[in-house]
Amino acid sequence: MSGLSDVRLALHSQELEAGQGREMAGLAPGNPGRWELFWRRCHTRQALLDLTPEQLRDIGLSAEQARQEGLKPFWRG
Repeated sequence: MSGLSDVRLALHSQELEAGQGREMAGLAPGNPGRWELFWRRCHTRQALLDLTPEQLRDIGLSAEQARQEGLKPFWRG
């Protein structure tokens, strides 16, 4: 499997887990709450910081771009 596929699978599985929690709470999957948005940003930005150079190259980001996005606080869009 390519690095890009691995990244997509990892991020997609996190989104699925977040969606399952929303369904159990009775919340609409297409309209994330503020805390879910913050949680998703925090975890996806951490995942971005954990990518290898090959994975970053697969998604078209430089290490500096990934670092800048990954270090943003979760409350900033």
